Amino acid sequence: MVNDNGQLYTIEGVAASMIMLFTIYLVLGATSVYTPGDAHISDMQLEQTGTDALRMMNTPKNGSAGTSPLQDIINDLSPNTFTPIAPATNAFDPTNPFNIMFMNYVNNKTGNEMDDLHYTANVTYYDISKKTTGSLLLASNRNLSGGEHPVRVTEWVIIDKPVPGDGTRTQPRAVLVEVLLWRD
Repeated sequence: MVNDNGQLYTIEGVAASMIMLFTIYLVLGATSVYTPGDAHISDMQLEQTGTDALRMMNTPKNGSAGTSPLQDIINDLSPNTFTPIAPATNAFDPTNPFNIMFMNYVNNKTGNEMDDLHYTANVTYYDISKKTTGSLLLASNRNLSGGEHPVRVTEWVIIDKPVPGDGTRTQPRAVLVEVLLWRD
């Protein structure tokens, strides 16, 4: 009588090694490898943070009645020159009302650690007399140096003051608030 135990052990060993190789293939195939193409996810999160901050700033204080804080900040600019009035509202001044409110909103999160966000905010308007657009630096906590990768967020704001080229026009008009936001 012939003993076939050796063949069974060989078949069992080959089957076990195939199962182990298949398991290794599944584990390696399921791991996440981050590529430069995945960097857009953090950009999308940063863009959403900036958009939410601008929308909250452009929400009227008393529900649907009244003006929003963002409207008040833009309306407080000098009506004749449409530029910041005094050093207290200078674009690089930390006491600038836009700077205070925007940074509070974008850094409003759980925990004690502040996010290292930087921004530059502009107000863009249409100059009717020259048929061109004009822009004003509204606020900034740091200049762009060229090495950053900013995201752009915008919000339309209705103001009740004339902009350059309007003369004495006092009808409400829309201006575009544009913020370039980046993380160091």
